[in-house]
Formats: sequence, C-alpha cells, structure tokens
Amino acid sequence: MYVSRGATTAARARASAAVLGAALLLAACSSSEDPKQEGDGDKAGAGITQQPKEADPFWVNPDGNAAKQVAAYRKSGKDDEAGQIRKIAQQPTGEWIGPENPEQEARGFTEAADKAGRTALLVLYNIPHRDCGQYSQGGAADGNAYRTWIDGVAAGIGDRSATVILEPDAVLHLVDGCTKDEFHEERYDLLTGAVEKLKSLKNTKVYLDAGNAGWGHPDQIFEPLKWAGVAKADGFSVNVSNFYSTEDSIAYGKQLSAKVGDKHFVIDTSRNGNGPYKDGDENERWCNPPGRALGETPTIKTADPLVDAYLWVKRPGESDGECKGGPKAGQWWPAYALKLAQASTP
Repeated sequence: MYVSRGATTAARARASAAVLGAALLLAACSSSEDPKQEGDGDKAGAGITQQPKEADPFWVNPDGNAAKQVAAYRKSGKDDEAGQIRKIAQQPTGEWIGPENPEQEARGFTEAADKAGRTALLVLYNIPHRDCGQYSQGGAADGNAYRTWIDGVAAGIGDRSATVILEPDAVLHLVDGCTKDEFHEERYDLLTGAVEKLKSLKNTKVYLDAGNAGWGHPDQIFEPLKWAGVAKADGFSVNVSNFYSTEDSIAYGKQLSAKVGDKHFVIDTSRNGNGPYKDGDENERWCNPPGRALGETPTIKTADPLVDAYLWVKRPGESDGECKGGPKAGQWWPAYALKLAQASTP
C-alpha cells in the first residue's frame, strides 16, 4: 500500500516563503500564553497564542492557513465555523520545507519559533523519486541537488531549536517495491547523510520516518531503517499523514523500537481521531477519506515512555491529493478542515 503525503509543492513553497516575514513579526505577539490575547483581533492571526510550554514546546504558527481561515470566518460573521477551525489553528503543526528556498524557510520558521520561546517542527520531504508517481511525486532532481538542499535546511536552522521529521515514506518505499532497485543505494546514502548533517547541529532532533501500523510488519523495515541511519537519529516517526489509532501506532512503534536499539519515536495524531477509513477503493483509503477526525493534540506528555511526542506532522485541512474532490496535495481545503474539526471532541 502506497501512502502519499500532503507535500509542499513549488507553488506552496513560494507562498510559504512569502508569509515568513509576517510570521516573524507575529511571533512576539503570539508568544504569550495569556488568554486575554484571544480577543486581540485578526491583526494577530485571529488571536492565536502558544500552547503551555511544559506540555507542548512546539511553535504555533499564528499566520498559518487555519489561522487565516479563522479570521476569514470571523470577518464574514461565521463564528461557529471560526470556533471549529480554531481547534486546528491553535495547535502546532509541521512546516513542510519547500524545494526552492530551504535556507530561507528553515531560518524563518526557526527564528519565529525562537522568538516565541518554542521549538520549530519541520518536515523534510524532498528525496529524489519520492511518492513513486502518485499525487506528491517529485523531489530533488538528483542526489547532489538533495545534498545541497539539506545543506540549505541545516544552514537555516543553525543553533536554534528544531525537531525534524525526515522524509516520510522514503524508507518504506525501499521495502514495498515502490522505489526502483537502481535508486536504493543512493537513497540510503542520502538519508544517512541527512541524519548526520542535521544531528551535527546544536539543538536539532531528527526522527526518520518508519511507516505506519497499517503497513506490513516491523520485521520488514527494521534493517532498512538501520541502513538509513536511525542509530544516529533521535528516533523514528510513525503514522505521518495517516489515520491509524494512537494505540495501534504505539504498539507498532514499540515492536519496531525493540529491533532498532530501543529508539524512541513520535506519532502523527493529526487526523487519527476516528481511526482509518475502511470503505471504498483500498488503494485510495489514505487519500482525503471522509468521516475522519482530529486526534490527540500535540504534547510531550504521552502514554508510553518510548513515545517522545504526539505531533501534528500532517497539517489538518490540507489535501492529500486530487481525489474525492480535493485540490492538489498540500493545498488548504476549508471544507475538509471543517469536517475534521466538527467530528472531533472539544
């Protein structure tokens, strides 16, 4: 089963770069945890503030798509809808670094997070031959282009605090036959190099992606995960952009951890509130499935000591791809975001 991701397209990368300046300006305004600031109005990203640092140290982007949607709904008098989308806007979500300006984007997000006293959550998804021709196909042109891109990301992060989710699906597709054999050696080299480069930074944690609970068995992926450099990483990530329950994700992660030196892991809980979709075409159940809900909110207070955090790696409300009426992968889809929020508990 191939699992596409909400990728950062070139167009989205340009848009992301354009809002970095605004994010930096807003960071100081959003760093307070005083609820009184909720009424500051649309000028401060719909009044979005940071979550309490002791439970959730990750940066909330006060000018993200969800925050903008809250402001738009409020402006048009749709207070109920604004309240629902606020469930997304007030939580930290992954910032997917685009292919064109990695240093600029990484610097912008980490500087904004640093000014707010928080850690930036970055997602790197640019490996050559990614997604095997599906909705998020693409990636760097070749290995040298990828190394240059990683160097740019590292330069942008610098000594600031960052947590990096490294290359969703990259290892998984080496195992499931999606990535051609001729590219395997290069991919392992690129992944190990990326882990080493990022871990050379002073305050950066790296989690190498390791699939999800609905795919195969840990016996099939643990050796490739080792070959990809997990030993030098802080751990691995599971359930990125997918819908498997937190309970199942913990079970999968613990089985895998036991085979890779008891490494810790993080779980993407962004859309797993109702578990996976079980109807329709089995090959596209992952793509914009109906009836899903937001999962546990991001936190470092988890149900198991091996789980470092529940994260919203996938940004709820952004499309998986052009299926079930959705826009291109990575684009904001207000109607879907609203359904995710409405299906979730307060």
